[in-house]
Amino acid sequence: MRRSKTSRTRELFEAAGLPAADDEALTPEERAERAKKQDKEVEASAVHLLSRREHSTEELKRKLAAKGYPEASIATVLDKLGKKKWVSDERFAANYVHHHARRGQGPVRIRAELRQQGITDEQIQQKIAGGEQDWSGLAAEVRRRKFGAELPRSAAERAKQARFLQYRGFNSDQIRAALKFDPDLDDEPERD
Repeated sequence: MRRSKTSRTRELFEAAGLPAADDEALTPEERAERAKKQDKEVEASAVHLLSRREHSTEELKRKLAAKGYPEASIATVLDKLGKKKWVSDERFAANYVHHHARRGQGPVRIRAELRQQGITDEQIQQKIAGGEQDWSGLAAEVRRRKFGAELPRSAAERAKQARFLQYRGFNSDQIRAALKFDPDLDDEPERD
């Protein structure tokens, strides 16, 4: 015996403990109860994600939407969690900058990745320029770990190391400082 699509949908909703899918058949109280139950489910999912690691608001919104939760419930829950300080873009940005700088990534790359996470440019600038990081020193350390203590001797070697540092997210001033590059000298870098 073949069941109709609506009866299968109704069975799925009932199995999940939710009322029937037809909103027209629900009373306003039942709709409110259904929305409240859904908000609780969204909140539980959000808290589960936050218990593993810090998330930006935008990242959390994307993950919850990917799970199929409605935008209204997501917005309500994110607002609630924001008021409780369980989700904070400033805290996320500070942790992100600290963690990725320790991994040897530069400010250009970190800035681009934070923008993808929905962090504002003001927050990014505040965390990157906060004075906690010596980006030129970090670039020199990253170069030394990858290529050794000796500075590059040839232009080709210098270009290779500069490309590597650029890929890691350092700007040209930081790369020059790491390579001790003086444009007034010919092809030879400064020697100590």
